[in-house]
Amino acid sequence: MTTDALPISSRRRWRKPAIAVLVLAIAGGAYLALRPHPAPTPTPAAAQPAKPVVYELAATDVAVVTAGSLAVQLPLSGSLVPVSQATVKSKVSGVVQDASLREGMAVAAGQVLARIDQADLRARLTQQQAMLDEAQARLSMAQKNENNSRALLAQKYISQTAYDTNANAVDLARASVKAASAQLELARIALADSVIRAPIDGIVSKRHVQAGEKVAPDMAVYTIVSLAELTLEAQVPTSDIPRIKVGQEAAFRVDGFAGRTFAGKVARVNPTTEAGSRAMLVYITVSNGDGALRGGMFAKGSIVTERTAALPQVPVAAVHEENGRAIVHKVSAGKVVAQPVTLGLRNEDEGMAAVTDGLAHGEQVIVSRLDGVKPGASVKLPQATSITTAQDKKPAVKPPQG
Repeated sequence: MTTDALPISSRRRWRKPAIAVLVLAIAGGAYLALRPHPAPTPTPAAAQPAKPVVYELAATDVAVVTAGSLAVQLPLSGSLVPVSQATVKSKVSGVVQDASLREGMAVAAGQVLARIDQADLRARLTQQQAMLDEAQARLSMAQKNENNSRALLAQKYISQTAYDTNANAVDLARASVKAASAQLELARIALADSVIRAPIDGIVSKRHVQAGEKVAPDMAVYTIVSLAELTLEAQVPTSDIPRIKVGQEAAFRVDGFAGRTFAGKVARVNPTTEAGSRAMLVYITVSNGDGALRGGMFAKGSIVTERTAALPQVPVAAVHEENGRAIVHKVSAGKVVAQPVTLGLRNEDEGMAAVTDGLAHGEQVIVSRLDGVKPGASVKLPQATSITTAQDKKPAVKPPQG
């Protein structure tokens, strides 16, 4: 071996470790370049204040408190009956000459309804007049005889007994005149009664006779009904009778008059129950100036049994019970406030309650059950034009069915 070969072998042994180190360095650089780098952690800054939560309310969630009278009503139903109704009967016998009025025609008090043949009645009147004339002639003769007897008695030409007999004849003749006058008056009345007249203003409900028929005394000729005033006869359960008082207002509707409500007042209450039921009749007076209502119509409505003065009203749905007190959640300055209230009369049918203390007209209360909306919470109200009033929250009042 030559000396020149040693350095070459030594240089080869040095190159292999150097190449290995270089490969490792390149691999490590590639790893560092290709591996994912975590996001830089931001430097903590000053804490930002949390924004308050504001609940936006819908128009149906809020109601404006209104002031007014609140009423509690009792449902009723019944039939309308005319207050004034007359069945006109004949007072004399005879043949009907005229009965031209028919059902549905209006008549006035004193108007002629029918005429009865007057021939027999006039003859009877003439006969009674003749009897009166005869009685008056006899009285005149008796008075003359009495005067003559008085003169003869004064001269003692006749006895006292004879004078008394003539005086008694005068008394008898005078009584006969009175009797004849009475019979004549009865004949005149009978003649007048042959003309049958309407006793009241009203409408012909029934014509019982025709021209040419013969009538007898106390026989029905016409039935007349006055519609100026009617009575609503309504059956009310005995359990509700203590709530009924004379003078209470009533409102009702009848079929055929859609949308029109009629009014009346309680006039009296029957003291006994109707046969076969546990109900009493309540009589309600109804004015019918325009004649729209008719007898026999069926009516459905209610009686106002209680009524408050003008007080603030809230929907019952807005009232909560907390610790034995009634409260409402009202909105004041954009915040929900728990407001204690004192309630008065309640109308469960309409869902309204009168407030005697705690609320004023115009305040806004929350009527919906909203999660998270508690006293102290910030709320945003809808536009004022879209907020309903407490009156609008009332359900439509309808006459009872059935």
